[in-house]
Amino acid sequence: MSARRLRSRLPHIVVLAMIGLLTSVGAAQAGTDPGCRKGEFCLWPSDGYGGEIQRFDLRTANTEECLPLPEGFDGSSFANLMTRDVTVYQSEECSTEGDFVTYPGGGTYVPDAPFLVRGIQIWE
Repeated sequence: MSARRLRSRLPHIVVLAMIGLLTSVGAAQAGTDPGCRKGEFCLWPSDGYGGEIQRFDLRTANTEECLPLPEGFDGSSFANLMTRDVTVYQSEECSTEGDFVTYPGGGTYVPDAPFLVRGIQIWE
């Protein structure tokens, strides 16, 4: 293909590449729905929302109380769809001597937690 012909087709090639990029980004975003519902805080034992889900909501969890995860379960990814902030702890006692981070409510997705989560605390 001649350089002149390539230059005349370049805008079309760029547009097609952009459409492909936007489509792949949209597909990646659509694939991030891990199955957590509004009003829940959900954890999975594997990165990328893999494995059996553990769900918490205000019907089963008191605010400002440390909630250890079930025996033998460590959270590796999670989603906060509660309206409240949730702190995740490396310690099952919610000890601040280990790692801990607070995540805002309303739609926070963490596919690869910075540490294994063993306890949570929901805030008012």
